[in-house]
Parts: sequence; structure tokens; C-alpha cells
Amino acid sequence: MPYRRLPNTDLARLRALRVAYEKGKELPPFRLAFSQVTLQQLFSNLPSFEKAFLECRQAYNKQVDGSLEYRKRLYSLKLYMSHFVQVINMAIARGDLKNTDREFFGLKVDAKKVPDFNTEASVIKWGEKLLAGESQRMYKGLSPVTNPTIALIRVKYENFLESYWYQKILQTNLKRSQNKLNGLRRTADNIILSIWNEVEDFYKDQPEAVRRQRSALYGVIYVFRKNEDRFQK
Repeated sequence: MPYRRLPNTDLARLRALRVAYEKGKELPPFRLAFSQVTLQQLFSNLPSFEKAFLECRQAYNKQVDGSLEYRKRLYSLKLYMSHFVQVINMAIARGDLKNTDREFFGLKVDAKKVPDFNTEASVIKWGEKLLAGESQRMYKGLSPVTNPTIALIRVKYENFLESYWYQKILQTNLKRSQNKLNGLRRTADNIILSIWNEVEDFYKDQPEAVRRQRSALYGVIYVFRKNEDRFQK
């Protein structure tokens, strides 16, 4: 025998509610296969659930779209910061800069490796150090590092921070919309369960195949097990 499968995603819940909603508008009470009490619950709760679902989807899509630009800016900044430190090291190796110039940037005098820029926190920390260090050097009249210049690093850094904080806002918005939707989910599930139970009870005296067919018009979903005949009576 096939078994009934209740919705397990918010999109499936919304579809089930909408199907029942359309039936409730289309049919008079004496022909409707579920009660007027359940119908009123459906009418009262569907708009809230649908609104919360759409807001959550929009918030998610905005975060996904924003993350694309964010990752591009993060990658670009990390690349330029790495090149900036490499230029410093090469200039020291050539004798154009002194070992002690590394100290301006929070680097050890004998450090020849590029710092770890693998995390957001490290990128922010080292970005601040590079900007502050080069500003100090230039204030002292020392030759600026070029290719890339600190001005270009600053632009990349500020663009990254803009995307970074925007992503934080989007994450907060998404979490808030998800929490709102979570609060409505249990009510939606209870309404769907009531509708499906009442619909099946309404058609309980019909042959099995007819009962399933008519219940399906109200959104009830049946799943056939392997090797079962979906046209069985």
C-alpha cells in the first residue's frame, strides 16, 4: 500500500497550503472535504507563512548574490597584500630597504614569509598593519613601496570592508527571517495534517484508488513503495 508523505520543506508546505486554500475558495462548505474551522485556520495563517517564506527566500538570495562580490574582493585584497609583502622582502634582499623596515608592518626583522591571510580576521588585522606601517614610513620620509602602492592596497581594503559589513547585515537579516519562519512552521504543519486527515476521512467510504485520487486534489501526497502499482485498486 502507498503511504502518505507530509511536506518536509517549506516550499512543499506552501504548496500544500495553497492547494487547500484554492479548494476552500472554489467549493461551498457542504462540498468541501475538510471543516470550516480548519478552513478558517488556513485562511488566517497562510498569508503569514507565505510572507515569511518569501522574505526568507529573498534574504537568502541577497546573501548569495552579495557573497559573490564579497569573495571577489576578498581574493583580490589577499592577492595584493601578499604581493605588497613580497615586494618588501625583495627590496630588502636587493638592499633597497633595511631589515628593520619590516617592523613598521608588524613583521619580525628576519621574517621572509608572507603572513597567513587565510581568515577574515587575519586579513583585517594585517590590512590595518600594512596601511599603518606604510603611513609611518612615508611620514618619516622613507621611499614608498610600489607595485602595488599602499594607495591601491587601501582601495582594495576599503572595498573589502564594505562587502564584509554588508555580508554581516545580510546574515543578520537571513537569520531573523529564518527564525520568523521557524516560528510559523509548526502551525503550518498542524493545519496541513488536519486538512489531510479530514479529507481522507471525508472519502473513507470510497474505494482505495478513488479515495487517493480525490484526496490528491486537495494536495495529499501519496508515495508508492518499490514495485507497487500506482494504479492498484
